[in-house]
Formats: sequence, structure tokens, C-alpha cells
Amino acid sequence: MKKPASAGQDRYTYLTQTPVNRLIVRLAIPTIISMLVTGIYNTADTYFVGRISTQATAAVGLVFSVMAIIQAFGFFCGHGSGNYISRMLGAGETREANEAASTGFALALIIGILFAAVGIIFVEPIAVFIGATPTTLHDAATYMRIILLGAPFMMCQFVVNNQLRFQGAATYAMVGLLCGAILNIFLDPLLILVFHMGVAGAAIATITGQAVSFVVLLIGSTRGENIRLSIRNVRLNRHYILEIINGGMPSLFRQGMASVATILLNTNAGFYGGDAAIAGMSVVTRITMLMCSALIGFGQGYQPVCSFNYGAGLKKRVRDGYFFCIRYGTIFLTCMGILCFIFAPQVVSWFRPDPEVIAVGSFALRCQVCMLPFLTIVFISNMMLQSIGKGVKASLTSSARNGIFFIPLILILPRLFGLTGVEITQTCADVCAVLLTIPLASSELKKMK
Repeated sequence: MKKPASAGQDRYTYLTQTPVNRLIVRLAIPTIISMLVTGIYNTADTYFVGRISTQATAAVGLVFSVMAIIQAFGFFCGHGSGNYISRMLGAGETREANEAASTGFALALIIGILFAAVGIIFVEPIAVFIGATPTTLHDAATYMRIILLGAPFMMCQFVVNNQLRFQGAATYAMVGLLCGAILNIFLDPLLILVFHMGVAGAAIATITGQAVSFVVLLIGSTRGENIRLSIRNVRLNRHYILEIINGGMPSLFRQGMASVATILLNTNAGFYGGDAAIAGMSVVTRITMLMCSALIGFGQGYQPVCSFNYGAGLKKRVRDGYFFCIRYGTIFLTCMGILCFIFAPQVVSWFRPDPEVIAVGSFALRCQVCMLPFLTIVFISNMMLQSIGKGVKASLTSSARNGIFFIPLILILPRLFGLTGVEITQTCADVCAVLLTIPLASSELKKMK
């Protein structure tokens, strides 16, 4: 790895002695760029498919829940092995870090192949289960079938990306994601609008970009001081599996419950508002994810600082970094929330200029951005708890927003308030998630004084 500091500094010195605020910013710049570009190309399919029809937009939104499950297992293996790698490097245990990296990658590859095989066989029943209507079933199944072919690449890409970040090699991680994202953004209009391939073109663009990212990231892992992945280092034993579970379960809960939440959201939106409501809520989900992606990138710059310094016993640096991220993350999301509240109809119409979609999306977006600044506490606290190995607390905070609170609320509020209940569910869940996160994070921060 090319050292961001002077040539004489090794990784340990750089991560434990560089002023915390400056270090987080240095590591966060490439991760923020990575997350923003990833967020942009995640919305690219929605934008260009929106030029086709409301039904096509709804279909892509439905399959997003399946992509969330793929991402969940990728982050499970990536964060699980990455957290452990960073702590072991901080403690000087290089052999364990090498074995954890290869084991995490191998586990993701196995899960990805199984997921693709089973998913393709049962693609139409799965499409119906996630909320496809007779008018969206064909597009949803077509899009999902192609996405599932790329599941092994997608999962392994998330693993290598996160392992690089936790080693402090955020630039390599950024370059890998950028290559795939730029290719996807280029292919979307070409395949959808020029070659008229519809949702199939959008799916091909997505998996092509993911495959290219995977290859570039794999090459990056062979550079500099980065850990080399090797089949000889794979240890699918109890020790490493448990470490991956402890470090990765919060991510699996967060992304897995987000997928369940998306299915329930789409099902209820379709029942109370039809395809236009599914499309509107899908657009809002992509918009809020794009705004949060910058904060997540900022937090990802903090994660290697947190886990490495915690492993090295420098807990004051962990606290200082936490409050630095909370302060500036809140300012950023406040500004973004104000802009989206004022221009909600214009933002939604940019994706799908359908009056019914705009009506649903505008109200839901305004409700959600009211809680946007407070989500900084949820995201950064979850990353801190996960990075220091507090698996249970991290799992609770990660699953609160889109699981513990969202799932029961989406089953209750629409029955009481109809479509309005669907539109306000995420906001109510966010309020509850913040109230749960504060005491869980505070208890660990007090121990670090």
C-alpha cells in the first residue's frame, strides 16, 4: 500500500499516531467517493428504467429486496472478516489476519454460488413473494434472473472491498468500486435507451459493473502491504466462523431485515396504492440511500481507525473519532434534509414524471427527511459498536431502523391509515431506532473514558 504519510511510517504508526480527525478525513475521502458513486449507480437503473414505464420502475424496485439480501451476505463475510483483520493487525497477529481474510472470501464465494443456483430455479415464485403484480411479474423475473447470475461476483466484491478498507487501504477500495460504477452508468443508457433492451439491459449493466469491480479489487489486494488472498490460508473452522459471525452479524441483520422490510413495504404499497405507489416508494428509498451513502462513507473512514486503535488499546482515539463523525455527519444530513424537503416533488419527478408517483413519493420523502439528521447517531454508533467487537449491541442498532421497529410498524400503520400509513412507517421507525441506539452507544463510550 502506498503510505499516505511519510515513507518511513508503517501501517501501525500511521493508524495510531496520526491525529484522529485528520486520519478519519484522509481515510473517508475515498470511501465517501466510493459510496456516492455506488449510490449513484444504484439509482441509475431506477432513473433510466423510469424512462420506460411506471411498471418497469416498480419491477426494479421490487428486485431491490433480493439485491439487499445478496449485499447482506457480502457485508456479513466482509465486515466479519474485516473487523477481525483490523483488530489482529493492531495487535500484531499477522498470521490470523491472513487466514481470516481468505476464509471470509471463500465463505462468500460458496454462499454466492448457492444463492444464484437456488434463486434462478425459483425466480418466478420469488418474484411473486416479494410483491410482483400481474403487470410487473415479467419485468421483475427478467431483471432478477440476470442479477442472480452475478450474485457470486457481487458478494465477493463486497468482501474484498471491506477487507481493503479495514486494512487502511481505502484508495484501492475506491478505485475498484469506481471502475464498476462508471461502467454501469455508461452501460445503462446504452443498453436501455439505444439498444432497447429494457429491464434486461439494466440488469446486464449492473452485473457487468459488479464483475469488473470484483476483478479490480482482487488485483488491488495484491498490491503493497495488503493481505494476499490464498486458498492455502482458508480455514473454515469454528474459530474463524465464529469471528466472522460476531463481526458480520450486525451487517447481516441490517441488510437482511432491510430486505424483509422492502418486501413488506412493496407489498403494502401495492395493496393500498398500486404500481404507482410501489414506484414512488422505490424512488424515495433510492433517494434516501443516496443521501445516507455519503454519511456511511464518512463512517467507513472511521471504522479502521476505530477497530485498529481499539485493538491497540488506544480507546481515547476511538471516542474522539466517534464524536468527530457525529458532529459533522449531523451537519451534512441537516443540509441535505432541508433541500429535499423543499424540492421533494422536483426530486421525485426526476426519476419518474408520473403525477401519481410524484404525489406518493413527495409526501413520503418529506416525512423521511425530518428524521434524516438524527440518523447520524444510528449509523456511526452501529459502526463503532461493530468495529470494537460488540456483536450483540451492534446487531440491535443495525437491525432497529429497518427491522425491529419497521417490520411491526409496516404491518400496523397501513391498516390504520391506509397509504398514508405506508408513507410514514419509515419515519416512525427512525424515531424508535434513535431512542434505542443512544443508551447502547453511551454504555460503551463511558467504558472508554
